[in-house]
Amino acid sequence: MASAVLRAYNCPVPSNLIEITDSNFDDEVIRSSTPVLVDFSAEWCAPCKKLAPIVADLARQFENRLKVGHLDVEVSPATAAQFGVMSVPTLIFFKEGKPAHQMVGAASRQALEQAILKVLA
Repeated sequence: MASAVLRAYNCPVPSNLIEITDSNFDDEVIRSSTPVLVDFSAEWCAPCKKLAPIVADLARQFENRLKVGHLDVEVSPATAAQFGVMSVPTLIFFKEGKPAHQMVGAASRQALEQAILKVLA
């Protein structure tokens, strides 16, 4: 979904923005040596669509320091349930395979950037 939204806004999809699913979550997030931001969202979610270009821009900004992924909760409900995602958008920052910070709702670019810097510190 993130890729489709970005293309609709004529935004390039960053190379470090990946699609995360129930089947690849452990490999892409839990076993990642790099901190990971997972954007839990849904195709029907208007705030998620508004947030997608901001998340993509931050993925480009922190390209060599942060892996950024999108997980559609409709496609991969098991992972969303495992981390208690009850509403979208929910952003969970993982460090060393464990949740390090969580944000619920459409956050500002500044709030997201501050959270990223905190997780990377």
